[in-house]
Amino acid sequence: MSTSHSPVSDGQLPTTSNTILPAGLRLPGRQLPAWLQASSLLVSVLALLPLAFIIAVSLQTGWDNVVQLVFRPRVGELLLNTSMLMLITVPLCVAVGIAMAWLTERSNLPGRRIWSVLAITPLAVPAFVHSYAWISLLPAFNGLSAAVLLSVIAYFPFIYLPASAALRRMDPALEDSAASLGLSPWAVFRRVTMPQLKLAIWGGTLLVSLHLLAEYGLYAMLRFDTFTTAIFDQFQSSFNGPAANMLAGVLALCCLALLWLEAGTRGNARYARLGTGSARNSAPVRLGWRWTLPALLLCLLSAALTLGVPLITLGHWLWEGGLAAWNNDSLWPALQQTMLFGALGAVLTVLAAIPLAWLSIRAPSKLQRLQEGCNYITSALPGIVTALALVTITINFARPLYQTVFTILLAYLLMFLPRALVSLRAGIAQAPTELENAARSLGSTPSQALWRVTLRLAAPGAAAGMAMVFLAISNELTATLLLAPNGTRTLATGFWAMTSEIDYIMAAPYALLMVLLSLPLTWLLHYHSKRSAGR
Repeated sequence: MSTSHSPVSDGQLPTTSNTILPAGLRLPGRQLPAWLQASSLLVSVLALLPLAFIIAVSLQTGWDNVVQLVFRPRVGELLLNTSMLMLITVPLCVAVGIAMAWLTERSNLPGRRIWSVLAITPLAVPAFVHSYAWISLLPAFNGLSAAVLLSVIAYFPFIYLPASAALRRMDPALEDSAASLGLSPWAVFRRVTMPQLKLAIWGGTLLVSLHLLAEYGLYAMLRFDTFTTAIFDQFQSSFNGPAANMLAGVLALCCLALLWLEAGTRGNARYARLGTGSARNSAPVRLGWRWTLPALLLCLLSAALTLGVPLITLGHWLWEGGLAAWNNDSLWPALQQTMLFGALGAVLTVLAAIPLAWLSIRAPSKLQRLQEGCNYITSALPGIVTALALVTITINFARPLYQTVFTILLAYLLMFLPRALVSLRAGIAQAPTELENAARSLGSTPSQALWRVTLRLAAPGAAAGMAMVFLAISNELTATLLLAPNGTRTLATGFWAMTSEIDYIMAAPYALLMVLLSLPLTWLLHYHSKRSAGR
């Protein structure tokens, strides 16, 4: 009950009135449905399973054995390989991604709209398909240099996408002011443009680094040893032995160190524009004849390496195989299995993300942020760590669930939930709270208001998250190899089985179908990148 005073008007004395705030119009944080809180907590607890597995295995192994397994020459070799791969690949990805973003967003490069689309299409080709294409052309192509080249080809779009979006949003007035003070174009780019791209570069660098740590198929085909390839080989040889678990622990520590490093170095600087009016669009920089040709050569080389080689290789093997390559009794069941796993995993992941997304927008709190952070940390761990955790848990405590559909779907949920969470948060944030409160005032329970009003308005975000999870599942390899039920074959595992037998002709249809399934994700990323910049 509250007392409110109306202003004095028309000579009337102020009056007091007792008003009661309807229950349906109370702030969302006051009365939270119990099922939302319980399900959000359950998902967050499940997300901690991989970390709990690593800690439990370390304690069970004993300190002396841990030291013996971790501090040995093999681990040092893997750490050196992984460090060299990251130290060389990440700067090259940044250089290529920033150059392509600036050329397609800020210059008068001929055909820059086409080049902007071609710059993100490498994401439509799974990383292990890149290695398949190059290995089938150059059988001796392996080692660190090969791993670096294919890693740059596969992952530089993770830098290009956020950098190009940041360049679209950037107010060119700052650059104009710097130029008017006598700075050269290069000095303006170095001292004004690059600092404003810091968040985009840091975020893209984190994504590239985590993919380098998690990737298996790309480096296994190149015969380049990393932690992930060593863990998988160790698991196959000793079936979940302590050596594989300790390697998984070291890999998880590397991932957590990357997350901590990115969070500690991103800074707290403001990147928003201050001032009246709206930011104007930047005028394209004229390259001139001296720079136009090198810029076109860079774009042509990028397209040739990222798309030309895979398409030429797939076309060659499909032509060599003819119709016989498609007369594979396992191909179409693999496509159906991939579609089934993708659909079930996408629906389950989006449903699990709804409580977290709603609470983060409608009732944010320290506990909620902690629960959300648990999911982000777990999703940053390589899929093989999550798979090993579920293998150990199901064998020791829930043997009937080992290598079942339930276990593989749970792995997909833990690995890809943030992809659905990000899209759902954006959709729920755009759904007015007043409509949800109005539904409550008309007699709907909070749960009914959520389902009937908020989720309908957030449907585009949910659909986008579902599509991203579906396409991530369709290309997932390591967790599916370890956890899928016996006899199950997806496009990724079927492709891997064919390439392991060096049957490149029969592997080509699997690769082509994966690329075709990934094309909508590429379009979706490009669309959301432009939409986030208001284009």
